[in-house]
Amino acid sequence: MMMELDPILLARIQFAFTVSFHIIFPAFTIGLASFLAVVEWRWLKTGDSNFYDIYKFWVKIFAVTFGMGVVSGVVMSYQFGTNWSIFSDRIANVLGPLLGYEVLTAFFLESSFLGIMLFGWGRVSYRMHFASTCIVALGTLISAFWILSANSWMQTPQGFRIAEDGRLFPLNWIEIIFNPSFLYRLVHMITASYLTTAFVVGGVGGLYLWGKRHIPQAKIMLGMATIMAILVAPLQVVIGDMHGLNTLKHQPAKVAAMEGLYATGSSVPLILFGWPDDDLETVSHRIEIPKLASLILTHDSNGEIKGLSEWPKEDRPPVLAVFLSFRIMVGIGLIMVFIGVISTIQYFRNKLFESTWLHCWWTLMIPSGFIAILSGWFVTEIGRQPWTAYGIIRTAESVSPAILGPQVAWSLLAFVIMYSFVFGAGIYYVIKLIKKGLPVTQETEQFYKHGIGAAVTEGNINNGDNNYV
Repeated sequence: MMMELDPILLARIQFAFTVSFHIIFPAFTIGLASFLAVVEWRWLKTGDSNFYDIYKFWVKIFAVTFGMGVVSGVVMSYQFGTNWSIFSDRIANVLGPLLGYEVLTAFFLESSFLGIMLFGWGRVSYRMHFASTCIVALGTLISAFWILSANSWMQTPQGFRIAEDGRLFPLNWIEIIFNPSFLYRLVHMITASYLTTAFVVGGVGGLYLWGKRHIPQAKIMLGMATIMAILVAPLQVVIGDMHGLNTLKHQPAKVAAMEGLYATGSSVPLILFGWPDDDLETVSHRIEIPKLASLILTHDSNGEIKGLSEWPKEDRPPVLAVFLSFRIMVGIGLIMVFIGVISTIQYFRNKLFESTWLHCWWTLMIPSGFIAILSGWFVTEIGRQPWTAYGIIRTAESVSPAILGPQVAWSLLAFVIMYSFVFGAGIYYVIKLIKKGLPVTQETEQFYKHGIGAAVTEGNINNGDNNYV
């Protein structure tokens, strides 16, 4: 007898699979585009050809990850029509324009100037090329603005009315765009993107220093990553705390799941580790710090926090995935802070670039930002269940009416196979570029021989011909 396949569960798994692949690429390109803009600015400012080498190396990786982000994003859009047509029909008047604005104001901007950024060397002036890099970086931030506005509206919807047929119509676009959780999510995600890029760049720099390759460029990469780690990682902890307080106000059931709190109580301990059980409504094997959860969430060690018992079981999010993902995200964030502090100490001791053990740490941290971002998205999206638009439309009500379990299962299998091949090849190529290292190009040799500092100082960078000498 064939096992019955649940189309809702399979549709959720399919979307989770594709969005998990997608989110790591835009998150990386947001940070990498800004990094490239800073590197090119430093090259134009100092005339140091090491910055040029770094730019030419990382821009290839940017191009690959940008392309994979575009391809994976297109696939997600189709799923709204195939698997979630009821949801798409009911909220199209609100979310449709937001997604359209993202394409018009960001994607076209990025795509238009990406060509100059990749192929404009020697064909346009230095300033024009630098402007193109900055515009692409700005485009990634604008794209994040609209996507996170749409996602945040699904978490904290406002500024709309519900018609008799169940469709939503906008009443106030300012309230829709700047919904209560939007600014917190935007800043939290952008800083996460910068940290992810910093630890990739710093990890690659540490790898090269460890292997005694590309020493001048590796020192720059690790040094810039250390600056980001010591400044942005502690800031991210503060932003995360503010975001958590906002979530407590607007989605308290999600916070209860994050804390593994089933019963409402005061002086609530912070559970560091444990294993939640929804059936028994308890967390077993727990290690906790007394009163700390109340202190963090209410700023009062005796403060009261609502438990999941305040909501019917059908309105509660799954606790295990949210609970564990939240701890992975926070744990990685604290490790980033620690490595930033240690690296700064080593820098002031003039040992940052000689500490092989620290270079090993940085190398091991290369995937950490991606894991933290995925964990954060699991907390956000799974914690929103059982709603697609929080408090407005349930997930069970959003799925396409004629969808069948076997259809979704076969398409999910096809996605797994295609993604493994296409994105596996892309990731393999990126790893191969990193292993190959920074090539010394003809332009670099000319920079070393003739220098560009005088040309930059004299203001001759507008000349589009013979830009490199």
